[in-house]
Amino acid sequence: MTVDQRPLEELGYYLLAGSGGGGPARLIEDARRGEELGLGTAFISERWNVKEAASLTGAACAVTERTRVATAATNHNTRHPLVTASWATTMHRLSGGRFTLGIGRGVAAMYSAFGIPAVTTAQMEDWAHVMRRLWRGEAIIGHDGPLGSYPVLFLDQSFDEDIPLALVAFGPNTLALGGRVFDDVILHTYFSPETLRRCVRTVELAAEKADRDPDSVRVWSCLATVGDHLPEELRLKKTVARLATYLQGYGDLMVRTNGWDPGALRRFREDRVVTSIAGPIDGVATADQIEHIAAILPSEWLASAATGTPRQCADRIREEFGNGADRVILHGATPEELAPVVAAYRDSDSDSDTVRASK
Repeated sequence: MTVDQRPLEELGYYLLAGSGGGGPARLIEDARRGEELGLGTAFISERWNVKEAASLTGAACAVTERTRVATAATNHNTRHPLVTASWATTMHRLSGGRFTLGIGRGVAAMYSAFGIPAVTTAQMEDWAHVMRRLWRGEAIIGHDGPLGSYPVLFLDQSFDEDIPLALVAFGPNTLALGGRVFDDVILHTYFSPETLRRCVRTVELAAEKADRDPDSVRVWSCLATVGDHLPEELRLKKTVARLATYLQGYGDLMVRTNGWDPGALRRFREDRVVTSIAGPIDGVATADQIEHIAAILPSEWLASAATGTPRQCADRIREEFGNGADRVILHGATPEELAPVVAAYRDSDSDSDTVRASK
């Protein structure tokens, strides 16, 4: 393994990005290539098919030496808290302290369909406190709180683990929870610069209110990074089709969060091509359908991404630091697809005064 120049601790990427072609075994190649590029953190997003987080994090840690491996996200309510705490401790020790356990609220409609109760902010906060108590070796007797009722929660009295906790956050309540309890807050893709600045400020204010140092909480921008060195059809799938899929699932929240025009969302939802697509647009839409959708989405909605030449992508990444992000996830592309952008970012490394990589 050769790490090119300084480790880019301020940058992250997703393993098995995009369509997940090649199956979970592709993770091995992606993780090794990401480490060769020097990217600081490899994120894993859990899916209930062949992207089970515990298996994937183990594989990622096993084939890397320096890269931090983080879930962004799994869900706290799909495993018993002792199972989750044990998994995280195992990964923490297996990796030499390179593991971050990240959770998210999840999709309420999916939970309802599967008979899983919806997640609340109070549950996630209670869960975080329970995790940290277990990692300190405590025996928790008669726990009765938002997380649930448990007669005994206990792992090992010798434990004294310092495992970072991350939270994928969208709305103000979740952002505030991240600021007062979690170590990392990971934002959603296609947040405008104004939205990013507002989210960062929400996290900082919540940390201050909880008597925490705001600089102790790292806020990650999740920036779609799709350079024009990739074929146009693939670029449209990674940008237009991906954003359209978000709009299918939680368009009202995206529009409300960014202050976008609700009328444009209504026109998108009523469009004859959009309504004819049975399934997630980035998964099943044809190239012609995606081109049609590109013409009906407002251009400003797609502007919150790193696009253009590799150097233009690198410059756009640096803008996120200027807008308050502590670190940036280069979203939607594999390490190999990101290689020209990373090279351009390194070329401009002398201009990186805005990077707060010490957090």
